[in-house]
Amino acid sequence: MKKVLAINSGSSSFKYKLFSLPDEKVIAKGMADRVGLDNASFEIKLADGSKHVEKTDIADQEAAVNLLLKFLKEFKVVSDLNEIVGVGHRVVNGGEYFKDSTIITKENLSHIYELEDYAPLHNPAEGRGIEAFMNVLPDVPQVAVFDTTYHQSLDPVHYLYSLPYEYHEKYGIRKYGAHGTSIRYTAPRAAEMMGQDLKDLKLIICHLGSGASVTAVKDGKSFDTSMGFSPIAGITMATRTGDIDPSVVQHLMHVEHKSIDEMIHIMNNKSGLLGISGISPDMRDVRESNTDRAKLARKIFINRIVRYVGAYIAEMGGVDTIVFTAGIGEHDVGVRQAVMDAFRYLDVIPDEEANGKNGENFITKPNSKVKAMVIPTNEELIIERDVVRLTHIN
Repeated sequence: MKKVLAINSGSSSFKYKLFSLPDEKVIAKGMADRVGLDNASFEIKLADGSKHVEKTDIADQEAAVNLLLKFLKEFKVVSDLNEIVGVGHRVVNGGEYFKDSTIITKENLSHIYELEDYAPLHNPAEGRGIEAFMNVLPDVPQVAVFDTTYHQSLDPVHYLYSLPYEYHEKYGIRKYGAHGTSIRYTAPRAAEMMGQDLKDLKLIICHLGSGASVTAVKDGKSFDTSMGFSPIAGITMATRTGDIDPSVVQHLMHVEHKSIDEMIHIMNNKSGLLGISGISPDMRDVRESNTDRAKLARKIFINRIVRYVGAYIAEMGGVDTIVFTAGIGEHDVGVRQAVMDAFRYLDVIPDEEANGKNGENFITKPNSKVKAMVIPTNEELIIERDVVRLTHIN
């Protein structure tokens, strides 16, 4: 049986799912955690529900890949590595180089590394993950699936910054967005749940996780999105600022005697929920804390979501459905309730009982003029399908 791996690499981790073909069943999933750090571990969950975790040194991404292949054989998920006919990798930013998912070569791998400034927390780690698989499985096609390609449909009105136009022409300065792989799954699924054609709907998709964004979908395409040139822009996130006046950055550079690189690091890694609350980047920790700063961080997070949702309703001339997805979107009842409450004036009528449950579901009452729903995202399924599409395996 042919099998495809879907990989989501981080700076010190990667998550994976192994799909069988052509039925697209997940036969194994898990993650390598704390790669290159102390207390590293590797986890595999099998189709029968069993889970196995091994605490072991994992020096780098290539060591993690070797460990994954060892586990797949040890637990008889594959009898021969030749069963793996493709590996797909989520990559956040493809810049102007990549308008679609692509089979990776050494040349276009270098482009992924070149785009580090466009997604500093993601592209370098994702590039290393791809390179590791190319070394360990040299005869297996590696496919990069870019979050940014979904947003190629944006109009210049929405993707251009009000800078001298030559910067766009010379350097590709524009809004690229992110989370496109997630939206490619959730938007069609929302239309299916609504019983309508996606092209006839106006959707706002709130992908709320450690990284978070709000995207307007109109005529079946990305209409506008909150993340910008890099994923630092938009709403408040776990450790990212979201939108900020650049004069603040300049001022802090002067008074704190910091370089621009140091400030970008702070805005990417020490801000957001963590920076405001002083407690944690994890919304679960923030929610459970009773400190004033933790409560403020949560209010700011919700406010920025409402701000973007409201703007996109105005831009699209209305909305049919608001979709919540990703870790916070799928599991934080209070965040969903607060966002719905903000739009009661549009006849959003929350169903508090439905909202109190997890899983795919409508969370507004049947008579709600604007619907709201929860859809657990499935980026890995989209990645697997792109591997099959580009490599013509089946």
